[in-house]
Amino acid sequence: MAPTAASSPYIVGIGAANADVHGQSRSAVRLRDSNPGTMRVSAGGVTRNILENAARLGLDARLISAVGGDAFGSMILARSAAAGVNVENVLVLPDAASSTYMTVLEPSGEMFVAVSDMSILSRLPEDYLAARAGLLRGAAAIVCDPSLPEATLDCLIALAGETPVFVDPVSTSYAKKLAGRVGRFHTVKPNRMELSVLAGMEVEGDAALKRAIARLLGKGCRRVYVTLGPDGCCYGDASGLFLHAKLRPIARMANASGAGDAFTAAAIYGHVRGLPPEETLYLALAAGSVAIQSTETVNPNFCLSALADTLAHDRL
Repeated sequence: MAPTAASSPYIVGIGAANADVHGQSRSAVRLRDSNPGTMRVSAGGVTRNILENAARLGLDARLISAVGGDAFGSMILARSAAAGVNVENVLVLPDAASSTYMTVLEPSGEMFVAVSDMSILSRLPEDYLAARAGLLRGAAAIVCDPSLPEATLDCLIALAGETPVFVDPVSTSYAKKLAGRVGRFHTVKPNRMELSVLAGMEVEGDAALKRAIARLLGKGCRRVYVTLGPDGCCYGDASGLFLHAKLRPIARMANASGAGDAFTAAAIYGHVRGLPPEETLYLALAAGSVAIQSTETVNPNFCLSALADTLAHDRL
């Protein structure tokens, strides 16, 4: 896919581009035993997923990552490009194994356990990013994930200049990597446990939640989205605005793993399009709701009209 004209806004994602291997047990998972179920392989990775969702919303989305010269790498590139993601800046390392994320799902679609191998990202050179400084500084937004090495994160933030950088902590262990530099990100999307790590405080109850968000804003973040599962999302920004919103829960969840990536994509969409904070928040919640209704990490039916339909039916 060729880039659009230079005057058109675009976003850049730097981070994981994986082969996702999902196994879903037909009944409650039994440890140390073979569990009959279903298996599927798809293109994944937090940053790549965010970009695919953003592309499906109509944004020009450009990926910087690394893949191996293996079948998984070819699949990642082909499926990303087919979904509208620009992959011209993905580094192909012929002697490396592509990132792989393997998860076991409960019959409900909730994750039971997962294992990931993203070591290839340690071979994404900082000078590879530096050579693309113009691409980064010309973007409307940059999104990354903390599977990148710390030195690469620091290089990215420095190269970004005034371009807003979005990050999803992904897990409490990765949140520890971000904690000392969280104020250098424009927008952060943790869950409650990740927020506790980033803010360095316990986050029990609504009052503590608001104080923790305020602490991140005080460190330099401009916007904070705290996802709360069925309780929706709490939002705070540097203007002093705090919002809490949720949607009516869906009847049946097919796969919970893609909700956060879809949420972040919609938050970026709202930023790029200049939407008001409340409209962006509800759009992001709708994105998460649409995502979990598909067995795929990225719902192939994800689009603006699907989000609008969800808000028409499920906004409380």
